[in-house]
Amino acid sequence: MAEFLLYEQTNHVVTLTLDDPERHNPLTGNSMVDEILEAVKRIDADRSVRAVILTGKGPSFSAGGNVKAMLRQATGEVDAMQVRHEYRAGIQRLPLALFNLEVPVIAAVNGHAIGAGLDLTCMCDIRIASDSAKFAESFVKLGIVAGDGGAWLLPRIIGLSRAAELSFTGRSIDAHLALAWNLVSQVVPAAELMPCAMKLAEEIAANPPHAVRLTKRLIREGMTTRLDTLLEMASMYQAVSHQTADHREAVNAFIEKRAPKFGG
Repeated sequence: MAEFLLYEQTNHVVTLTLDDPERHNPLTGNSMVDEILEAVKRIDADRSVRAVILTGKGPSFSAGGNVKAMLRQATGEVDAMQVRHEYRAGIQRLPLALFNLEVPVIAAVNGHAIGAGLDLTCMCDIRIASDSAKFAESFVKLGIVAGDGGAWLLPRIIGLSRAAELSFTGRSIDAHLALAWNLVSQVVPAAELMPCAMKLAEEIAANPPHAVRLTKRLIREGMTTRLDTLLEMASMYQAVSHQTADHREAVNAFIEKRAPKFGG
C-alpha cells in the first residue's frame, strides 16, 4: 500500500499527489520513488487512463532530496560504489519510466520545486505552475550535481544558457520568470491550479488515446533521433493509426458534421 503517493482516477484522468507535506515531499529518504514507479507501471497497464496529473500536497511540490538522509553519504558511511548503485537503482529509474510512459503527464506545480523536485517537473510533458511556485536547480548549493538526469532534461526545455545559469548559481526563480523562460506553459492563481490542470487533462483525454500515445512517443524520440529515423517511425505509426476504429470515427464525424465518439 502506498504511503507517500495518492493515486486517484476520475474518468480517464489519474491524479498522483506527493503526500509527505511535513517534509515538503522529498523524493529520497522515503519510498516515494518506488511508489511513483509502481504508479507508472499501473498506469501503463491500464488502457482506460489517457492523461496523468502529478502534483504535491502542502506548500511544496517537492523539495527534492532529503538533505538529512544525505549524511550517510557525506560522512563516508557508505562507499562511492554503493552510492552509485543506489542512484542507479533508485531515483535514476524515474526519468526513464516517465520518458517511456506513453500517457501524457502534466506537472501541476503547487509550490516549491527544488533540485530533484524541479527535475521531476522536467520529466513530465507539460508544466503548469501556481503563481506562488518557485523553481531551483540547486544541487551546487550542497556541493553535488544533478544525479537524476537534470543536466539532460533542463537544457532541452529552457536552452543551454539559461539551464547553465540556474545550475551554476543554484538560485531560485519565480513562476512568472519560469513562464518567460518556457519552463512552464501556464501560470495560474493557486486556487485555479488543479481545475486548470484537470481541464487540460480532460482535453487531452477527449482525443483518440492511440493517437495521443503515439504522438508522445514521436515527440520523445524526436529529442534524440535523426530526422530520417523519426520519419520512418512516423510512417509506421501513421499506417497503424489509419487502421483504427477511432480514426474511422473521426473521419466519419468530420464528414457528417457531428461530434465524434472515441472508444479507445
